[in-house]
Amino acid sequence: MNEPNKISNGKVTDALNATDFQKKNEGQSSAGQNLENPVNKFPKPPFKSQSQPWPGLAGKMDPKPDHGEKSYKGSGRLTGRKALITGGDSGMGRAAAIAFAREGADVAINYLPAEEPDAKEVIDLIEAEGRKAIAIPGDIREEAFCKKMVEEAVNGLGALDILVNNAGRQQSNASILDISTEQFDWTMKTNIYAPFWIIKAALPYLQPGSVIIGTTSEQAYDPSADLYDYAQTKAATMNYVKSLAKQLGPKGIRVNGVAPGPIWTPLQVSGGATQEKLVKFGGDTPLGRPGQPAELASIYVQLAANSGSYANGQVYGSAGGSGQP
Repeated sequence: MNEPNKISNGKVTDALNATDFQKKNEGQSSAGQNLENPVNKFPKPPFKSQSQPWPGLAGKMDPKPDHGEKSYKGSGRLTGRKALITGGDSGMGRAAAIAFAREGADVAINYLPAEEPDAKEVIDLIEAEGRKAIAIPGDIREEAFCKKMVEEAVNGLGALDILVNNAGRQQSNASILDISTEQFDWTMKTNIYAPFWIIKAALPYLQPGSVIIGTTSEQAYDPSADLYDYAQTKAATMNYVKSLAKQLGPKGIRVNGVAPGPIWTPLQVSGGATQEKLVKFGGDTPLGRPGQPAELASIYVQLAANSGSYANGQVYGSAGGSGQP
């Protein structure tokens, strides 16, 4: 007679052994590296209701966003490279700046003068890696400044081969009737005109092997009702990435984009989301939380690195299981 819980084909025994193995090795991969449950890795809603005047500071958010300040470890993937990042004071731009520096690149960041406290922290983090850091405050809504910014970056870094157009303006409006022409123009100038001016100014300096990376959004594919103007600029960003990749690919210059989902950045607390949405921010994703900028840093590195040389005209998504692509 078979013993209790034993079957001749061994299925119950195998299942019990598998369960014991799982319990014994819970939290470890086969290589011994600790596994991290993405559901519980970062803060989840509900969040504290909070508001800041535009453009907002990451340092004043509760909880503060994680840009990889303590977690990102480099491995020399961008040694000797020269990068310019707009919106490099916070959000994905800050995460990319930290990661680039720790991968061996010298980095110039652009930001609005009001964001100086956040920007200073980034400059200090870049310099702590022994890399050259260039701070270029100014408003990219002005074509003359965009040209000047590129020149300052090239002169300060000695060259330019990574351009990240990341800065963006996002304001929530319940109705198109609530958006003035001035506000609409502000969004268009920041999100569409500025990358156009900056890319034109940078192209003469970009050699084969250089890269351009645009920050688009899940809003390009699934726009929210209250982000009428912002969403269409992100669709335009996705489109210029694909168009420019075809134009510049033969010259050896790759153009790609990153499409974040709900990410915890100052955009949200400075008018980019309603207070109702902010409290529940990211809670409707399969992971049940917003992403942190640090979780996208490696995507920017991959698109900038020589090892990603066949990625051209691609948009890499990171949306916690929702959105596209």
